[in-house]
Amino acid sequence: MAEDEKILKDAKKLPWEDRLAHKNWKVRNEANVDLASVCDSITDPKDPRLRDFGHLFRKTVADSNAPVQEKALEALVAFLKAADADAGRYAKEVCDAIAAKCLTGRPKTVQKAQDALLLWVELEAVDVFLDTLEKAIKNKVAKAVVPAVDVMFLAISEFGSKIIPPKRILKMLPELFDHQDQNVRASAKGVTIELCRWIGKDPVKSILFEKMRDTMKKELEAELANVSGGAKPSRKIRSEQDKEPEAEASSDVVGNGPTEEPVADAPQEIDEYDLMDPVDILTPLEKSGFWEGVKKTKWLERKEAVAELTKLASTKKIAPGDFSEICRTLKKLITDVNLAVAVEAIQAIGNLARGLRTHFSASSRFMLPVLLEKLKEKKPTVAEALTQTLQAMYKAGCLNLVDIIEDVKTAVKNKVPLVRSLTLNWLTFCLETSNKALILKAHKEYVPLCMECLNDGTPDVRDASFSALAAIAKSVGMRPLEKSLEKLDDVRRKKLSEMIASSGGELASTSSVTVQSSVGGTATVNSEAPVVRKSAASMLSGKRPALSAPASKKAGTAKTGGSKKDAAVRNESSKSVEPPEDVEPAEMGLEEIENRLGSLVKTETISQLKSSVWKERLEATLSLKEEIEGLQEIDKSVEILVRLLCAVPGWNDKNVQVQQQVIEIITYISSTAAKFPKKCVVLCITGASERVADIKTRASAMKCLTAFCEAVGPGFVFERLYKIMNGHKNPKVLSEGLLWMVSAVDDFGVSLLKLKDLIDFCKDVGLQSSTAATRNATIKLLGALHKFVGPDIKGFLNDVKPALISALDTEYEKNPFEGTVAPKRVVKTSVSTSTSGGGLDSLPREDISSKITPELLKGFESPDWKMRLESIEAVNKILEEANKRIQPTGTGELFGCLRGRLLDSNKNLVMQTLTTIGGVASAMGPTVEKASKGILSDVLKCLGDNKKHMRECTLAALDLWLGAVHLDKMIPYVIIALTDGKMGAEGRKDLFDWLTKQLAGLSDFVDAIHLLKPASTAMTDKSADVRKAAEGCISEIVRVSGQETLEKNIKNIQGPALALVLEKVRPGFVQEQFESSKATAVPVSKGVSKVSKSTSNGPLKQGNRSRALPTKGSRPDQITSVHDIAIQSQSLLNTKDSNKEDRERLVVRRIKFEELRPEQIQDLENDMMKYFREDLQKRLMSPDFKKQVDGLDILQKALPSLSKDIIEVLDILLRWFVLQLCKSNTTCLLKVLEVLPELFNTLKDEEYCLTEAEAAIFLPCLAEKLGHNIEKVREKMRELMKQIIQAYSVAKTYPYILEGLRSKNNRTRIECTDLIGYLLETCGTEISGLLKYLNMVASLTAERDGELRKAALNTMATGYKILGDDIWRYVGKLTDAQKSMLDDRFKWKVKEMEKRREGRPGDARAALRRSVRDNGPEVAEQSGDLSQTVPGPLFPRQNYGISEQIPERNPVPRTIAGVNGPADWNEALDIIMFGSPEQSVEGMKVVCHELAQASNDPEESAIDELVKDADGLVSCLANKVAKTFDVSLMGASSRSCKYVLNTLMQTFQNKKLAHAVKEGTLESLITELLLWLLDERVPRMEDGSQLLKALNVLMLKILDNADRTSSFVVLISLLRPLDPSRWPSPGTAEVYAVRNQKFSDLVVKCLIKLTKLLQSTIYEVELDRLLQSIHVYLQELGMEEIRRRAGADDKPLRMVKTVLHELVKLRGAAIKGHLSLVPIDMRPQPIILAYIDLNLETLAAARMLTSTGPVGQNHWTDSTANTPSPPPNSADVQLKQELGAIFKKIGDKQTSTIGLYDLYHITKSYPKVDIFSQLQNASEAFRTYIREGLAQVEKNAAAGRTPSSLPLSTPPPSSLSLPSPDIPSLDVKPLMNPKSDSYTDEIRGSNINPGTLDAIRERMRTMQLATSGSLESVSKPLMPTNDNNIPMDEQNIPPSQMGEETPHPHPQQVVLPMDEKALSGLQARMERLKGGSLEHM
Repeated sequence: MAEDEKILKDAKKLPWEDRLAHKNWKVRNEANVDLASVCDSITDPKDPRLRDFGHLFRKTVADSNAPVQEKALEALVAFLKAADADAGRYAKEVCDAIAAKCLTGRPKTVQKAQDALLLWVELEAVDVFLDTLEKAIKNKVAKAVVPAVDVMFLAISEFGSKIIPPKRILKMLPELFDHQDQNVRASAKGVTIELCRWIGKDPVKSILFEKMRDTMKKELEAELANVSGGAKPSRKIRSEQDKEPEAEASSDVVGNGPTEEPVADAPQEIDEYDLMDPVDILTPLEKSGFWEGVKKTKWLERKEAVAELTKLASTKKIAPGDFSEICRTLKKLITDVNLAVAVEAIQAIGNLARGLRTHFSASSRFMLPVLLEKLKEKKPTVAEALTQTLQAMYKAGCLNLVDIIEDVKTAVKNKVPLVRSLTLNWLTFCLETSNKALILKAHKEYVPLCMECLNDGTPDVRDASFSALAAIAKSVGMRPLEKSLEKLDDVRRKKLSEMIASSGGELASTSSVTVQSSVGGTATVNSEAPVVRKSAASMLSGKRPALSAPASKKAGTAKTGGSKKDAAVRNESSKSVEPPEDVEPAEMGLEEIENRLGSLVKTETISQLKSSVWKERLEATLSLKEEIEGLQEIDKSVEILVRLLCAVPGWNDKNVQVQQQVIEIITYISSTAAKFPKKCVVLCITGASERVADIKTRASAMKCLTAFCEAVGPGFVFERLYKIMNGHKNPKVLSEGLLWMVSAVDDFGVSLLKLKDLIDFCKDVGLQSSTAATRNATIKLLGALHKFVGPDIKGFLNDVKPALISALDTEYEKNPFEGTVAPKRVVKTSVSTSTSGGGLDSLPREDISSKITPELLKGFESPDWKMRLESIEAVNKILEEANKRIQPTGTGELFGCLRGRLLDSNKNLVMQTLTTIGGVASAMGPTVEKASKGILSDVLKCLGDNKKHMRECTLAALDLWLGAVHLDKMIPYVIIALTDGKMGAEGRKDLFDWLTKQLAGLSDFVDAIHLLKPASTAMTDKSADVRKAAEGCISEIVRVSGQETLEKNIKNIQGPALALVLEKVRPGFVQEQFESSKATAVPVSKGVSKVSKSTSNGPLKQGNRSRALPTKGSRPDQITSVHDIAIQSQSLLNTKDSNKEDRERLVVRRIKFEELRPEQIQDLENDMMKYFREDLQKRLMSPDFKKQVDGLDILQKALPSLSKDIIEVLDILLRWFVLQLCKSNTTCLLKVLEVLPELFNTLKDEEYCLTEAEAAIFLPCLAEKLGHNIEKVREKMRELMKQIIQAYSVAKTYPYILEGLRSKNNRTRIECTDLIGYLLETCGTEISGLLKYLNMVASLTAERDGELRKAALNTMATGYKILGDDIWRYVGKLTDAQKSMLDDRFKWKVKEMEKRREGRPGDARAALRRSVRDNGPEVAEQSGDLSQTVPGPLFPRQNYGISEQIPERNPVPRTIAGVNGPADWNEALDIIMFGSPEQSVEGMKVVCHELAQASNDPEESAIDELVKDADGLVSCLANKVAKTFDVSLMGASSRSCKYVLNTLMQTFQNKKLAHAVKEGTLESLITELLLWLLDERVPRMEDGSQLLKALNVLMLKILDNADRTSSFVVLISLLRPLDPSRWPSPGTAEVYAVRNQKFSDLVVKCLIKLTKLLQSTIYEVELDRLLQSIHVYLQELGMEEIRRRAGADDKPLRMVKTVLHELVKLRGAAIKGHLSLVPIDMRPQPIILAYIDLNLETLAAARMLTSTGPVGQNHWTDSTANTPSPPPNSADVQLKQELGAIFKKIGDKQTSTIGLYDLYHITKSYPKVDIFSQLQNASEAFRTYIREGLAQVEKNAAAGRTPSSLPLSTPPPSSLSLPSPDIPSLDVKPLMNPKSDSYTDEIRGSNINPGTLDAIRERMRTMQLATSGSLESVSKPLMPTNDNNIPMDEQNIPPSQMGEETPHPHPQQVVLPMDEKALSGLQARMERLKGGSLEHM
C-alpha cells in the first residue's frame, strides 16, 4: 500500500500526458479524476487550459482498463461541458475512439460514452457525430451497434430534426433493417418512429419502405398507427443556450403562461424533396430511344417514347441538366394530332416540374402559353392532365404570380370560353397557394382583369372570376378591392361580398382552432415528458415507458370543432377517470420490510423464515399462515406481506413443502383482500410461473395464478406472462404456462383479454418453438380461443406452416364455436369496470385509414383500367394485411370510389369490385351498414346485368354482406331493387331465389312482410322463371312472418299472389270466394266477356279455378296472365324437331330483293307455330304492332340465354324480320332495328357466321330498305349493315351492296354508294379483287340526282385516296364530263389530304403493304378474305430457316393488264405470303406471268429487275409449300399445291434467279421438298402421283441451276438428324428414326448427283466454304463417333468422305490453299486435315494425281511429270507446271473447253504473268486459238455461263507435238477404306452399262502390258500400299461415249504404270461391277 501511495504521489508531479499514459492503472485513474475536477472548476469556455486538455482524450477514452476508461469518459464529459464550439477541432479523433472502444463496455461506460457523443452534438460537431455513427453501425459486433443506434435516436429526440439532418439518418437506416440481430432491427424501428414524429410519416415511408422487407413494413405500419406529430426539442445547442439564458429563467418562474412562440412548438415542416437524392434521367433517356421515338409517324410509338420520359421523370427529385431540347420537343407534342400523345406529353411536363422545381422555371415560362391554349380541349383526360400539370408547375415553384401575368391576360381574352374559365380557376389555385407578400405585389394586375371577366357572357367564366377575387380578398383583405367593388352592380357586389365573407369566416375559425390545439398539445407534452432516458427500442409497442398516457395523448391531438355537448361529455369523463395504477414495484430491503411490518408478524416467525433449517422455515410459514388468516384488516398490509414472503423464504426456496405453503399464503391473500395491487402480482408472477413448471407445485401455482386473474383481471396477468415465458430458459415454463392459459380462457372467457397480443404470442412464440409440448399446448390454447371467437381466428393464422394449420383445424373441430358464453369465473367488480380491451366483438379490428391514401383513391378514377384494377387489388391486400378485420374509420371515401367502379365500363373490373365490397363488408362487420353510405343499392343493381357470371358475383357479395349485418338491414335495399324496372328477368329471378334461400334458414322474421308486396307484383311478371321464383319466395315469407302479421298486410296484395297467400293462411277461402263471384262477373261489357270467354277454355274451368280470384277493378288481362302461366313455363323455342338444312335447301339464293308472296308468309307462320312458344308466336304474328313489340321484348330478353336455339331457327327469324322491314309501322320497325344488332352481337359471341342461305334471305331486303324515308331508320340500318359486314365476309356482302346501286330508290343507291366508300376506306385489302366493280359507282356520276352524284364522287375520291392513280384502271368508259368531274374531285381530295397531313393518294395502300410486311400475319388476320377458312394442320410445325420478316423489294414498274387480282408484283407477293392457299393462287398467276415475260426478254433487263426479289419470292413459296399441302391433306383441292410447285419450277429454270436464292432460303426449300417427297400421305392426295413427280423434277432442277456452293453446304448440313418438329405429321421415336434414315438417303442421292458433276463444275464451287462445311460436319461428329459410324456402314459419313476425296483428287495438293475458313491452327488439329493428307498419300501412291493443282483431264501428264517434283516453295516452277498441264488440256479436243476455262482462271489469279511467253515454241494458229478462246470464255463468264453448259468448242490446231505412246488412259483413285467407296463407285460407275465391260477388260489388258515394263519412261515403281485401303475405281466415261468401245486416245496422253496390287484391286472391282452389285441413282 505504501508503495502505491508513493507512486501516486510521485506521479502527481508529472505532466498530464505522462500521468494519463502511465503504466500503473491507478495513476491513470487518479489522473482522469483530477482532470475531471479541473474541468469542472473552469467556468470560462475561453480558458487556455481547455485548449491544452483537448488532445489528451483521444488516447484516454481508449484505455484498456475498464475503470480507467470510465473515469476518462467522465473527464471528457466535464471537459465538453466546460468547453465551447472551439473544442470541435478534437471531435473527429475522440469520437472515433469512443465508437471503437467504449460502446461494447459495461452499461455505465456505454451510457457515459453516449453522453459524451451527445455533448459533441451540443457543441455543434454534428457532421463528425454522424460520420462516427456511420462507422459504428457497421461494426460486426451487434452489442456495439445497438448503443450507436440508441445515441442516434437520443440525438434526434433531444435536439430535433433542425440540428440532426434527417437525410443522413435515412441513408443509414436501410442497412440496419437487414441486420442479423433482432435488437439492432428493433432499435432501427425505434429511430424510424422517432423520425416520423419529427418529419411526418409520409416522407419516411416513401424513402424507407421500398427498402424494407414486407414483414418489417407490416410491423412498422402497426407501430406508426399510434405515432402523432408535435415533437419538440428538449435540448439546445450551446450557442442557442448562450443566447437565451434569461428567457429560460423567466419561463421557469412564470410557468405555463401564454408564450409568443406557437410556431416553435409546432413540428418542423420537412420537405420530402430535400431528403431525396437527385436522380439523373438524361442518360437513361438517351439510351431509351426517346429522340427517335418522338419523330415516328405512328402515334403509338410517339406515345411510348414520351411515356418513357414520363416514367423516368416520375422520380421525386431530378438532377438538374440541360432540358431545353426536351422541352422544345414536348412543346410540339402538346399540340400533337393524337390526344393520347398530347396527354402523355402534358403529364411528362408535370413530372419534370415536380422533380426539377426551380430548375424548371425557364422551361415552364416557355411552355405556359401553349398549355393555356390547350385548355380548349373538351376531353376530360386532356383537361385533367392540363390542370394537374399547371398546378404542379406553380406548386413546385417553377412559376410565380408575377411571371404569369402576361400569359394569363392573353388566356382570359381567348375566344374559347373553356380556356378563359379554366385559366381563371388555375389563377385561383395560384392565389390560394401563394404567400401574402407576393399577392400584394401582383394584385394590381389581377384585380382589373378579374373585374373585367365578371362581365363575361359565360357563367363558368364569371364564377371563376368571383373565386379569384375572393382568393385575393382572403389573403390580403378587402382594401385592394374597394374601388373595384364600387363599379359593380348590386347583384354582383352582393355575391362577391358573400363569397369573401364565407371564405374569411372559415379562415378565422380554422386558425383559432389550430392555435388552441397546438397550445393544448404543447402543454400536454410538457407536463408528461418523461425524465428517464429512453432507448430506440422503447418506441415500439409493449416497450414504451410506463409514464406515457394514451388517453391524454388523444386529448391533446384530437380534432376540435365538435358540439358543445360532446365537449361537456368529454370533460365529465376525463374528470371521472382515475390516474393509472403504478404497477412497477420499487426496490425494498428486508430491514425496511421488517420495520414496516412492526407488530403485524411476530419477530420469531421472521427469524425462523430466515433459518437455514427447512423444518424451521416450514413451521414459520405455517404460523405465518395462521397469523394472516387471523388478521381482520388485511387490505392495508397486502403489499408488505407479499414483499415479506418474496424476501424470506422467497421463491427460490429449495424445499417443496415450504414453497407450497408460500404459494397457498399468497393465494389466500389475493383471494381475500378487497383490492390486490398489481405491484404484488408483478412481485409474485415470475416465481409462480416457475413453480408451474415443477410438477410438485404445479397445482397450487396454477390456483395462485387463477386467483391473480380474479383479483386484477386475466389481461394483466397474461401480459406479464408473455415476457416471462418468452425469455425463460426452462421450456417447461412456457409449455405449462400455456396449458394454464387454456384453463384461464375456459374460466374467464376472452372479454378481458387483448386477443391480438395473445394470438401474436401464440403464433410468434408458441408455434415457433422447437419443443413439441409447447406447440401442442399452443394449439390447445388456440382451440380454446376458437370456442369463444369462432372461425375468424383463422384469418390471423394464415401464414402458419401447413402441418400446424391441419393440427389447428383438428383442434377447432374439438372446440366448436359456441357464440357468447358466460364466464365460469368472475373478476372483482372494481377491476372489471376499469379494464378494457375485449367486448362482444372480441377479435381486434385494425384501423386502415392511414393506408387509404389519396394516391390509392385517385387510382380508382384512372382512365387506365390496369391502374383501376391495381387499386382494387390494393384494397384486397389491405384487407389481407389486416387479417380481414377492419374498423370503419376513414373508409367513407373508399366506399365512394368502390361505388364508382360498380358503373365501370370494364365488366371484369365490376366483378372484381363486387368481390372487394363483399370482402370489406365481411371484414368490417355490423358497422358496415352505416359506413357504406348505401352502396348496397348499387350492388343490387348489378343483378340487372345479362351475364350470369356478373350476377353470381353479386350474389356472392350479398352473402358476405349478410354475414356482416342482419337481413333486416338489407330488406329496404332489396325492395328498391325488386321494384326497379331496369333490372332484367334473370336478375329478379336470382334475387328471389337468394331471398328464398336466406328465409329458409330463419324460423321467425317479421320484417319479411315488407317483401310481400314486391313479390306479389312479380307474380304477374312476363317471365315464367321470375313468377316461379317469386312464388317460392312468397311461401317462405308467409312461413316466417306469422299469420297475424299477414292478415294486417294482406289488403295490399292483388292478383295471383293473393290466392297463394290465402291458401297458406286460410285453406278453402279462395274456392268460396270464386263461387260467390260468379254473380258479380255478369255485368261486364261485351268486349270483355268475349275476351274472358275466349281465354277461359279448358284449363281455367278444370284446374286453375283456385288461382282466378276476381277483385275490384281487376282486368281480364290479369286473368289471362294467370292462365298463361302453364304456357309460359315452357321453353321459348322448341328446336327438337328442327331441320335447318332442309329449310335452307328450299331458299332461292337471289341477290335482288323481291317482296314476300302470300304463300311465303303462310310458310313463315307455320314454321313459327312449330318452333316458337305459343304466346311468342301469337305476339309476333299479331296484326297489332304493340303486341309485336311485346313479342320482340320477350325475344330480346331471351337472346343471351337461348343463343343455341336461336341459331337453329335463325332462318325463320330472319324471314320474320324481312317481313317487318317491308311494313310501314315505324314503332315496330325501330324496335326491330333495336333487336337486330343485339341478335348479331349474340351470334358474334357464339362465333357463328351466317350461312349463304341466311344471307340470301336477309341481305337483299336490308340493302333495298337502306333508303328508308326516315333519317333515324336509315341511320340504324346503315349501322346494322356495317355490323353485318364486319361479322360476315366482305366479299360475300359486296354483291348485295352492288345490287343496291341498281335500285329504283335513289336514297338506297346513295346509301349503297356510301357503303362502298366505307368498304374502300376500312376494308381496302379485302375488296382488292372486287375493284373492277368500281365502274358501276363511276357511272353514277352521270345521274341527274345531285345527292347521288355527290355520293358517287365522294366514294371515288375515297378510292383515289386508297389506290392513287391506279383508280383510273377501274373506272371504265366515262364521258369527258364525268372524267372532268372525277379529276376535279381528285384534286380536291389531294388538297384535303395535304391539309390533314395524310400524305399522298395511294400512300395508304403502300403503307398497308409495308405494314403487312413489317408486322407479319397479324395484319393479314385482320382482313376477312385473307383469313384461313380451312382448318390448319393437326400437328403444328416450327418454321426453320425462313425469316419472319418479308425482305425489302424493289417494285417492278410494269403491271399486268386484265388480271382481277393483285395489281402488281409486290401485291402478288403479299397475297402469296399472307393469303390462304386458294387466294395465293392469284398471286402465283401474276408471278408466273412476270417470269414468263422476263424469260422471253432478249435483253434480260426484266430478269435483272426480278433478281432482286428472287430470294423473297422463293422464301414466300417455301413457306407456302407446307401450307398448301397441309390444306390439301384436310380434303381441299390440290390446285394450290400444283401452282406453288409450278411457280418454283419456273423460278429455278432461270439460272440467274436460281443463283440469287440465298443459302438459308435454299435450305428451307430443299428440306420442305424432301420432307413431302417422303410423306406417305402424299400419294393418297388428289393427283398424288403427279405431285410426287413434280416434286422430283423440281428437286433435280434446283440441283442443276442453284448455286453449287450453297447446294453442297445445304445438303451436307442436312446429313445431320432432322428435328422431329419439322416433319409434317407426328410419330413415335421409332417412326422418326426410320424417317430420318430415309431422309438421309435422299440427301445422299442429291449429293451424289452434285459430286458426279464436280469435274466440270469445280470452278463454280467456292472450295473454301465447301471445305468449311465438311470440317464442321466432321468436328461435330468427333473421332470416336466417326470410328463408330465407319464400322456401322454409315451412309452420310461415307458420302462426306467421298466428296472430300473427289475434291482432293481434282485439286491435288492445291486443295490445301482453300482452307482459309478452317482453323488449321487449333489443337487438336481439325479432322479434315488428316483426311486430306491421307487422300493425297493414297492418290499419289496410286499415281492418280499430279504434283500440281487441279487435275480435270482424263489422262496423266507426259513423262516429264515423272521426274521429281519441284520443291513446294518454288511458286514459279509450280505455276509453270500447272500451265503446262493446262496447255495439254487445250491441246485435247475433248478437254479443250475446260482447259480454256482453267487458263482463264489462271489469268485472273495471276494477272502479271505473261502466259504467251510459255508458248514461244507453239504455232501462231495455236496461240491465236488460245487468244480467241480466252475472249470467248470471258464473254461467257460475264453472261453467267459455265463450261458444263457449253458445247465443245472447235478442236484446237495440232500445235503441240509431244511424243507419247498410243495407250488409252484410265483414271483410277483409291479410297480410305473398303467400305467408304460405294458412293464413289456410283459416281464413277453410274454411266457404265454391261455393254462397255468388254472394252474396259481390253483396256485393262493393255494397262497390264504397260506395267510389265513396256514403258521406258518409268524409272522406279511407287512404294507398295495396303491393298485393303486402296481399291480401284473404274473410269468415268462421259455420256457421249456410252456407246463406244473405247475412246480415241489423244496422242499426248501418257499413263504411268500402276503396281500389281492396284491392278488386282481394279480387276476385282470390275468383277463386282459385272455382277451388278452396284446401286444406281
